[in-house]
Amino acid sequence: SAKGLRVGGPYHISVDSPAGTRELKDIYLNLGDVLPLNLEVGGSQSIEEVTVIASQGANTLATGPSSQFSLIDLQNAPAINRDIKDLVRLDPRIYIDEAFSDSIQCTGANPRFNSLTVDGVRMNDNFGLNSNGYPTERMPFSYDAIDQVAVELAPFDVQYGGFSACNINAVTKSGSNEFKGSVFYDYTDDSLSGDSLEGDDIEIGNFDEKRYGVSFGGPIIEDTLFFFASYEKLEGADTFDRGPAGSGAAREIQGVSSEQLDEIIDIARNIYNYDPGSLPTSLPVEDEKLLVRVDWNINDYHRASFVYNYNDGFSIAQSDGDSDELELSNHYYERGAQITSYVGHVFSDWAENFSTELKIGYSELDNRQLSLGGTDFGEVQIFTSNDHNNDGNASDATVYLGADDSRHANKLSYETFNFKFTGTYILGNQELYFGIEREEFDVFNLFIQEAEGEYRFAGIDNFRNAIPTKITYENAAFTNNADDAAAEFGYAINTLYAQYEYSFSDPNLIVTGGLRYDRYTSSDKPVANPVIEQSYGFSNQQNLDGLDLLQPRLGVNWYVDESLEIHGGIGLYSGGNPNVWISNNYSNDGITQIEVVDESGTSLFDRAFNGQGRPIYDIPQDMFDAVAAGAGSNGGVNIQDPDFETPSVWKYSLGGSYEFAEGYLLSADFLYSNYQDAAIIRDISRVQVGNAIDGRPIYGSSNGRSQDFMLTNVSGDSGSSTVLSLGISKSFEFGLDVALGYAYTNAEDVNPMTSSVAFSNYSNIAVSDPENPGVATSNYEIPHRITLKLSYHNEFVPGYETRVTLFGSANEGRPYAYTFDSGFMFGDSVGFISRSLLYVPTGVDDANVVFGDDFDKEAFFAFVDDEDLSSGIMDRNELNSHWWTKFDVKLEQELPGFGPDQYASAYLVVENLGNLLNDEWGVMRETSFPRAQAAVDANIDGEGRYVFNRFLDPAKQSRVTEASLWEIRFGVRYSF
Repeated sequence: SAKGLRVGGPYHISVDSPAGTRELKDIYLNLGDVLPLNLEVGGSQSIEEVTVIASQGANTLATGPSSQFSLIDLQNAPAINRDIKDLVRLDPRIYIDEAFSDSIQCTGANPRFNSLTVDGVRMNDNFGLNSNGYPTERMPFSYDAIDQVAVELAPFDVQYGGFSACNINAVTKSGSNEFKGSVFYDYTDDSLSGDSLEGDDIEIGNFDEKRYGVSFGGPIIEDTLFFFASYEKLEGADTFDRGPAGSGAAREIQGVSSEQLDEIIDIARNIYNYDPGSLPTSLPVEDEKLLVRVDWNINDYHRASFVYNYNDGFSIAQSDGDSDELELSNHYYERGAQITSYVGHVFSDWAENFSTELKIGYSELDNRQLSLGGTDFGEVQIFTSNDHNNDGNASDATVYLGADDSRHANKLSYETFNFKFTGTYILGNQELYFGIEREEFDVFNLFIQEAEGEYRFAGIDNFRNAIPTKITYENAAFTNNADDAAAEFGYAINTLYAQYEYSFSDPNLIVTGGLRYDRYTSSDKPVANPVIEQSYGFSNQQNLDGLDLLQPRLGVNWYVDESLEIHGGIGLYSGGNPNVWISNNYSNDGITQIEVVDESGTSLFDRAFNGQGRPIYDIPQDMFDAVAAGAGSNGGVNIQDPDFETPSVWKYSLGGSYEFAEGYLLSADFLYSNYQDAAIIRDISRVQVGNAIDGRPIYGSSNGRSQDFMLTNVSGDSGSSTVLSLGISKSFEFGLDVALGYAYTNAEDVNPMTSSVAFSNYSNIAVSDPENPGVATSNYEIPHRITLKLSYHNEFVPGYETRVTLFGSANEGRPYAYTFDSGFMFGDSVGFISRSLLYVPTGVDDANVVFGDDFDKEAFFAFVDDEDLSSGIMDRNELNSHWWTKFDVKLEQELPGFGPDQYASAYLVVENLGNLLNDEWGVMRETSFPRAQAAVDANIDGEGRYVFNRFLDPAKQSRVTEASLWEIRFGVRYSF
């Protein structure tokens, strides 16, 4: 048993004994997998070459469903984004959400529940703001710095923690005794991208994007000290595809016309003296990465490594992108982050049967979210229809201008410290593995919405006349200085684990069992709010201190013979719950931040403003004074449940692989995940005051307060997922490699917890009972997914390889459901807006429904029949978007270099090849976030019946432009 070895190779094993000598050469170690190497020494001939799959680092046995990707896979994949996501998607159980932030979804679970480790050190989005799973806008390390990648869905080794969906582990390259390096450059622009979909011309805007980089490694002291460095730079553009109805934009917002948008812009400029911007089709972005690694073979018994990693980059984002929302460019914002990390490892062999690993890591991240138009002018929401509810929401569309309210005061930074010490003791065929870890988080988070004011106008005329339906202002109590309301807190996760492994020689069986124990410690508490204790009987000063979880693991690997392998196990896992959910309790305590709301309808021209007295630029004086006096709205506090438990998931796995004599490799895996104590947001100010006529509850306030959101646990069934996957692959002697995979996923949850803010987590879900959503199909379920990889290589010119790699996938689309209009009042005095699941009448004369004069009953019931909707309240996510099929291809040709062992290569990558061949192929359609499509504008009358005012004729499954259009990228690489 060899521990602490780097992946790759080649390694050379020499075995000497009185019975004889054996030598094994060209052994390469692969990440995350173990294959026992059994040797007979006496009386056998020497083996010249053996390829071995083995584990890396202090890792023992990662028993369970997983997938491994080698350096060759990394180099040959059609990775148009230069991201490991382009690689891990080859596994049919892994879905990359190309419609929204390219997040990685494993087993139908929230992407925030994944963990990303680099050289065994977590590099997650530790705060939880990003949907892509990274702490930064793009992959936080250079693509050329990665040697191997593994995805573990249920690793039963106790050292794996900090996730409840999947663990993605990347290992960086190391230097060797030879100087080696490479440089690359690739390029694309708008002329190398599609410009039509299904016969429609698409305006993608003018842009060009280039990437370039260099990697180099070698010896500092031969056989002893080595280095490797990789640098990469992106100079590109983000593109945008939204516009008003009739504009020819790829995604037209039907509720607002070009004439209306022009009128709004004219009013903003000439009445408010504010330029709101335009509708750009592209805006420039940048990203820069640097990784440096040093390896030191101290002596025959000790080895050390140090890795420095830096990434700084940004993208341009739209905040309000629903199908009935349109933003002008000054409402866009720059999402950026800079991360710096330092990691040191020491591996030591203290005796023939005892070794240790010591790891120390530190990282710091500065996140920025900057409004493109600055924050001098508050957020303005203009509802294009005057037909609105009292809450100010319109039935048509909303146009946004000014600074996005979530960017008014927004600054985040955090530091992470990691410590790990493990030991391995081997006695014959037994192995004892134990360890201790500590991970510390220190967070600074300034987040105040509406700190520059949010103004809602019901109709364009009211915007012209400066008559708002609602004004919201929030800031630090007593000072009106946003910095005074920043949240600063920290906590630590302390971990102990121990594991016992027994290897049977006959049968060739490895059994691993262990315990992992995580305990949270924290001394920081939210500011006490006595009103909370008076109202609910408990304090809001809750934190994570004392939370703990014991996680048993048991795994089995049985190597039946050279062809058949079976693995399985059971284990409990926890982690991936975003810190932003905790941070809300420190920020929104009802003391440090105060929110005031004005719904008087008074013209802004008749009000006094602080500062220079300019409407919307400055704050209404009476609202400014109210915050200065600490007198705000009665509600809006975020609280952690005093009885909050650590969410976890039990994973049960069984699988195996079999290699046929002809070289076909067949694999199958079954994985069942059962969620325990899942996190959920509840509004504890609400009590049930009645029922609608279809039985769904109607809520009111229990104490005159509203929107007091508590982070708590699901009571009872938290949901589960079942994943069944099959794969078959073969390498043919004439240069063709084929791999075909299929995965079936059935995933259920109670709340998908899609957002960072408690309000959004509570409201961005289609429900019939917001306080008790119940188990239903998860937003993240992809029921069926098929993957195909074809790779062909040949030396048509001797000595220079030609390689073609084709990757294709087909999947059933995301689930969704129909709802009442988002402005639908849930029948309560609190005035809270909820995405309420649609009630489908049994017929035109249904006693539960009153049809308004403007309601198109014929169109509605034709829609019901066409959608095959059953009567009654719809189930959440009971429908699915269309299937989507996409093929990417990479063609690469080696070329002569300038010296021995040097070569160049030219390559091109085509994304969405089908769409290049036919603009009706490769088109992605799905309902937009949050998977709730409004179908009926309605309200409830005094008898609890539904009044169907208008059929909205929902245009479900909007076309996702960026994911649907083809793109070509050309590149060159020189290796030396």
